[in-house]
Amino acid sequence: MKIESGIKHFKKPLYLESGRILEPYQIAYTTYGELNSDLSNIILITHALTGSHKPVKEDGCIIFNNGWWDGFIGDDKAVDTNRYFVVITNVLGSIFGSTSPMSPIDQHSNKLYRYKFPVITIRDMVKAQHTFLQSIGIRKVKAIIGGSMGGMQALQFGVDFPNFAEHIIAMATTHATTPWTIAFNKITQEAIKRDPKFQNGEYNIDEVRQNGLDGLAIGRMAGHISFLSHSSMYKKFGRKYLKDDGFFDINGRFQVDSYLEHNGNKFSKLFDPLSYLYLTKAINIFDLSNGYSSLENALANFKAKLTLISYSGDILFLPEESKEIANAMISIGKSNQLSYFEIDSDYGHDAFLVELYKFEFIIKGILK
Repeated sequence: MKIESGIKHFKKPLYLESGRILEPYQIAYTTYGELNSDLSNIILITHALTGSHKPVKEDGCIIFNNGWWDGFIGDDKAVDTNRYFVVITNVLGSIFGSTSPMSPIDQHSNKLYRYKFPVITIRDMVKAQHTFLQSIGIRKVKAIIGGSMGGMQALQFGVDFPNFAEHIIAMATTHATTPWTIAFNKITQEAIKRDPKFQNGEYNIDEVRQNGLDGLAIGRMAGHISFLSHSSMYKKFGRKYLKDDGFFDINGRFQVDSYLEHNGNKFSKLFDPLSYLYLTKAINIFDLSNGYSSLENALANFKAKLTLISYSGDILFLPEESKEIANAMISIGKSNQLSYFEIDSDYGHDAFLVELYKFEFIIKGILK
């Protein structure tokens, strides 16, 4: 499989939904496979909150979640890189190469944006990706595929650039973030901001990378619970206690305690606190109907064939939220453009990353 990665720099200003301007900015990207002669085999992948432009496992890559969709993209896989040219960018605000709060304010200064970075929306992310794709000669893609925050981007592409994709496949996502999800994000946001080492965004970067930030670790533990489900956690851990910990020791731990501690501490050394704040802000304020009188009016722009995939055990973005989108499409006479699947799964939100065998046949069928 041919793999190419790079960073594309843009001097032309990006006008943001907030009214602010980002100038200059850069987009990190990776491509897999090769273009065919008529440019008809392009697939755009849009990543979730802690994803990156590295969904396929690469040896030596130290980016967090390197290979986050490795079982899904590659030679002879659901998104077959023998047949398709796959493109993915790192979204604005993320720490893995695109312009973020930890980027220099300008090329002549070492001063970082930090809290001076503008709030980025899902629409802004999509606008920047579209600008990038245009800059490398891509005017149309066969499909856009994304889950969670990536699903939000896929839907936004369908509204803002209706002629850009033949198919839009949005998994485990929503058209407007609910109070339940906003509440989980609030726990992480407050834990980060109340950590003394955060220093109102002026934290020591090297210290955080070496030792992590307790607030981010604790917040990640809370967030991780929302990615799973009651059933999947019981199957994974049960009530098993760590053998080396005393049962009546106040600090004794169940296996689930140890799991959350390990993942939270590891994550806090590999992800950036400010980036997490900005990305969760983008998720919280996402509403596909922004700028329109209703969801139906927003979806009226859709020209692509829309496939929605939800998961029965997802407590972060409930199947009902995808059904709302489906019902809105039907109500405006676009049922011929719509396919809806609810996957029977008790894994939780992360089923779209883990239980590939339950839905990859749907993707293969669409791409054929």
